[in-house]
Amino acid sequence: MRLAPHSFNVSYTNMTYRINDKEVDNVLSLDGQERYKHFVKRVADWEEVWGLRNNDGWVTSENNEGEESIPFWPHPEYAHRCATGQWEGNQPTPIDLESFIEEWLPGLEGDAMLVAVFPTPEGKSVHVQPSVLLESLKEELTQYE
Repeated sequence: MRLAPHSFNVSYTNMTYRINDKEVDNVLSLDGQERYKHFVKRVADWEEVWGLRNNDGWVTSENNEGEESIPFWPHPEYAHRCATGQWEGNQPTPIDLESFIEEWLPGLEGDAMLVAVFPTPEGKSVHVQPSVLLESLKEELTQYE
């Protein structure tokens, strides 16, 4: 694990939706593609994304091919459940959707990093190019206009 030193804007709204343990367990048991769809829908609904960070920066990981990625979740509880082992001591931190779309995803694309969408505590996630996630989010957001 490494910490990304990116200095992107972060929002601390704490106005996220409520979930219970059963819902968390059910969503975490979904396959990667279903978790990806859930992520896109919830992020578009609530206009925030959650990452893990500490005072040194954001956590990163590598996929099986050695490509670096930053993990993101649709709710702090999912991120909290992943803040164990190598990520222990990191705190779920919100990022507003506008900043995520306008700054984060283009910045990650420019840094040749992937996005690890909705990792599980077991380390399963969907790794995508930031531009792919950006298009998915923009498409979902057209449903709200």
